[in-house]
Amino acid sequence: MPHTIEIRSLFAALLLAFSFGQLHAQEPLLLSVYGDLPNVEDAAISTGGANIAILTRIKGERQLVVLDQNRAIVDRWGVGDAKVRYFDWIGDDRLLLVTSQTQDVWGFTTDKIELSSAQIIPIRGDRKVETVFANDGKLVQAVFGNYGTRKIDGRWQAFFGAIVLKRDFNNDYRFDHGRPYLYSYDLGTGKSQMVSRAPPEDIARDWLVDATGGVAATFDMNRDSGRWVLRGPDGDKIADGQDQAGRAGLIGLGYDGRSVIYSERDAEGNSLWFEVPLAGGAVTPLLQDADVDRLYFDETTGNLLGYLDANKGPVFADPARQAAASKIRRAFSKLDMRMIDWTPQMDKVLVRTSGNGDSGSYYVVDLHSMRAEGFGWERLAIEPDMVGPITTFAYTAVDGLEMDGILTLPPGREAKDLPVIMLPHGGPHASDREQFDWWAQAFASRGYAVFQPNFRGSTNRDDAFKLAGYGEWGRKMQTDISDGLAALADAGIVDPRRACIVGASYGGYAALAGVTLQQGLYRCAVAVAPVSDLKAMYNEDYRESGDRRITKEALLQQLGPRDQWDDVSPRRNADRADAPILLIHGREDTVVPYSHSTQMADKLKDNGKPYELVSLDGEDHWLSLSATRQQMLEATMRFVQTHNPAD
Repeated sequence: MPHTIEIRSLFAALLLAFSFGQLHAQEPLLLSVYGDLPNVEDAAISTGGANIAILTRIKGERQLVVLDQNRAIVDRWGVGDAKVRYFDWIGDDRLLLVTSQTQDVWGFTTDKIELSSAQIIPIRGDRKVETVFANDGKLVQAVFGNYGTRKIDGRWQAFFGAIVLKRDFNNDYRFDHGRPYLYSYDLGTGKSQMVSRAPPEDIARDWLVDATGGVAATFDMNRDSGRWVLRGPDGDKIADGQDQAGRAGLIGLGYDGRSVIYSERDAEGNSLWFEVPLAGGAVTPLLQDADVDRLYFDETTGNLLGYLDANKGPVFADPARQAAASKIRRAFSKLDMRMIDWTPQMDKVLVRTSGNGDSGSYYVVDLHSMRAEGFGWERLAIEPDMVGPITTFAYTAVDGLEMDGILTLPPGREAKDLPVIMLPHGGPHASDREQFDWWAQAFASRGYAVFQPNFRGSTNRDDAFKLAGYGEWGRKMQTDISDGLAALADAGIVDPRRACIVGASYGGYAALAGVTLQQGLYRCAVAVAPVSDLKAMYNEDYRESGDRRITKEALLQQLGPRDQWDDVSPRRNADRADAPILLIHGREDTVVPYSHSTQMADKLKDNGKPYELVSLDGEDHWLSLSATRQQMLEATMRFVQTHNPAD
C-alpha cells in the first residue's frame, strides 16, 4: 500500500518517515551514502496526474521509472551513467528525456563542448525510443535550447534549437555554422520542420513560442555592441536598447500570452524586468517590489502563471492556484520545500523537501483530498537523527556589511569549539539555504562543523548585494568568508585553529585563495574544479565567445581592473601557499578547464609547496557521475582528516 498521510499532520509524519528502529548510529555511515548520486534524482507528473516519472535506482541500476496512481511500476528504462539533465512529460503517454555528453572538437573557439541529446520515450507502447532530429540528415542530432511543447490540432509538437548542415559538392552534409535555427519536431510522425531561421553572423537570437506553435517574440542581440531588438509575432520592433555587457534578454510571455517579459539593467547594474504588448505599445515595469527567486510558466502555453517570492513564497495570479500553493507551503513550513511539478489545474503537485531530520523526500500532494503521499527518498540510510542540525548564522563583515551563511553541526555534539570546514559555494552568483547538503553533511558526520557563507556577490539578497561582489574576487568576497570564521569563533562554536577551507568551481578558487592570498587561517585547502588564474579564465571565456565585446565587457565588470588580476590569482601566488592543497578536477570539464588544476599543481611543485592532484576520468564540471563523485569525496575526507583531524 502507498504511504499516505493527511497534509495537516505532514511535518510530524516526516520525523518518522525514515525510522528503521535504530535511534542512534554507533558508527558514521559509509561516505558512499553521502557521495553517491541520490536514490531519487528528480521527478515529474503527467498532465492528467495519474503517472509519476522518477529517476531512481533499482537493485543498483539507474533507471527512469514510471509509477501509476497506485505507485506500481508500469514502465522503466535503464539510463546507466548517462548525464541526465532533465526530463518531463508530454501529455500522459510520452516522456522527453534530455541527456548530455562531452565532445572534443577541433577548429572552433573551444576544445570541448557539452552536447545535449533529446529522446522521446513512449509509455506502455510498442514504439521505440526516438532521438529528436534522427530522421533528418541535414540536422545535427543534438538540441540547442528547449522552446517548449505544444498540442496543435490534436498533435504534440516539441520545439528546439537545431544546427543545420550544408550540402557540399559531393552532396554530403557538412558543418556550416553554429547559430541555431528554431525547429519543431512532430511526436506522431518524427518529422522536423523549420519554424524560424538562424540569425545573421554576430547576432545572438532567442525565441518565445506561443500556445499555437507560432513565434510570439524574437530577441536579437549584437554580440559586439550589445545593441538588442525585441520583435513581436509580425516581426515589428516592440522594444530595443543596448547593454555593452550583454545583460539583457527574453524572460517569457505574460499572464495572458499577449505580452512579453524581458530584462535589462539600469545604470547601477540592477536587473529590471519589463512587460510590453506583443502588438506593440507602452513598456511597463514588472514585479518591481517583489523579491523574485524564479518565475512559473504554463508548460503547455508558455504563459506566466506566477513567481516565487523569496519572502512570501509562491505567488500565483489564479486564486485557485494561489490557495493550493499557500496550503502546501504551510504544510511544509518547517523544511526547505520546492514545488517541482504539477498538473495544469494544480490539483496535484510534486514537492521535494529536505532540511533538519530530512535527507531529501518526494511527495505528491492531492489538493482534492488534502493528502500528501511519499513516493521517493534520496538517502534512505540516513535516519532523521543522523542529519546534522542546519541553521542560518548571521554575522557582519569587517566593513559593516550584514550577511549570513548556513551552519551545519555534527549530529549529537555540543556546538562548542568544534573543528570547522569553511565551504563557500560556486558561481559566484549563487547561494546556500537551509537544506540537506550532501557534502556538508558528510563532513558533519565525521565531527566537523560546516559553514557555507553567502558572501557578497551571492544571490540570496537584492541586486545591490550581488553587485557588491564585482571586482572583489580575492578581496572582500574572500574576507567575507574569513569574517564568518571569526564570527563563529567569537560565538564559541568553532575552534579557529582547526579550520580547513573546501570548495568547488568559484568555491575552489576561494579555497586556493584562502591559503595563498591569505595566510595563517587554514590548516588545509581542497579545491575541486577551481579557477586558479583570472587572466587565463578571461582569455578562455573571451576566446570561446569568438572574441565578442559583450563577453569582454561582462568579464571586466565582474573581475575588475585587469592590471590587478595577478594579485588575486592563486597560481600567480603559489609561492605564498602556507598550507597543504588538494586539487581535484574532472578531465572532461567544459566550464573550468582541467589545465587550471594541472598548472596550479606545477606552480606549487616549482615552489616546493605540499600538494596533491586527483584527476577524475570522464567527469565534467558538475560531478555528474557516481563513481567519480565518490572518488572526490573519499579523497577530500582523507586529506582533511589527515591535516585537520576532528578528534
